[in-house]
Amino acid sequence: MKGLFQKVSIGERLIGPDEPAYVIAELSGNHGGSLDKAIELLRAGASTGADAIKLQVYRPDTITLNVNHGDFAIAPDNAWAKYKNLYNLYEYAHTPWEWLPALFSEAEKLGVELFGSVFDDSSVDELEQFPVKAYKIASPEIVDLGLLKKVAATGKPVIVSTGVASLSDIVTAVECLTEFGCTQIILLKCTTAYPTPPEEVNLKTVQSLAQTFNCPIGLSDHTVGIGVSIAAVTMGACVIEKHIKLDDGEETVDSFFSLTISEFKNMITEIRRAEVAIGKVEYSLTPEAAKNSNGRRSLYISKDIKKGESITEANIRSVRPGYGLEPKYLPLVLGRKVNKDLEAGDRLSWDVIA
Repeated sequence: MKGLFQKVSIGERLIGPDEPAYVIAELSGNHGGSLDKAIELLRAGASTGADAIKLQVYRPDTITLNVNHGDFAIAPDNAWAKYKNLYNLYEYAHTPWEWLPALFSEAEKLGVELFGSVFDDSSVDELEQFPVKAYKIASPEIVDLGLLKKVAATGKPVIVSTGVASLSDIVTAVECLTEFGCTQIILLKCTTAYPTPPEEVNLKTVQSLAQTFNCPIGLSDHTVGIGVSIAAVTMGACVIEKHIKLDDGEETVDSFFSLTISEFKNMITEIRRAEVAIGKVEYSLTPEAAKNSNGRRSLYISKDIKKGESITEANIRSVRPGYGLEPKYLPLVLGRKVNKDLEAGDRLSWDVIA
């Protein structure tokens, strides 16, 4: 789509092709209702080298109704079935807005970006009181054009998850955001399944989205482990978002698909390693590979030859190392005479051939 930019700036970080992947640690509800634990998670997330920490900014009554039956009841086979209904789940998982001053103060001390997913106008108004440099639209909200207009009006970059969106929904959302002034858009390939089976991730969509929308594309990853996120970076993902939890074995709302702090740190290490390894198209020997060129085969004297004698298959062989003539010259040298005495182990070179 025209009008978008291939790179986006969040704070001092440029995000897009040929830039290091922007890694977001999602706190979600893994604070378990404790501000102290939320701050500990914030500190731990910052210690991993994450570029940003993300919150989910809503109140239960801004996201659902307090109804126990019908569409609002949580099915028995759902991962969150114990909460009975949506309201109870969001009541338990939400981050109280009263915590925001303390969390933003701590993020400023740590020097890490802190922003949030917003779910209605009131959550945008709340976050606008703090130094947020970007907004996130969760995939269920991608069809809320009123919310998209509200976020676009802030003039800040917007990250949009696509987990429950059709291609038509994504097009409509991007058109809405750009119409109302937002040109810095990042789309996240996402599968809304917790945890996500690897076979349902479909990472090739990252490349398709990049070609279709001409903006940075990332992955909101709900799989178990770190492999899918690393693979996504090798396929062009510019942003990786992954949930974190404290390494204390405590069960929290999203702990069953979240990474421990040590796992998250290892993921970033391996992402950076993968980025370096992607490199460029190169067929010549690298400096380190050149050191092992002696592993190539070449032509060596295998049996002593006196001056004037002929080179035969009985006194020459193709062996390692690779400092003699290349094996491809064997047919050309067979039958030729040597101009000096040669011993087994001598290299065969043009200057010893008469």
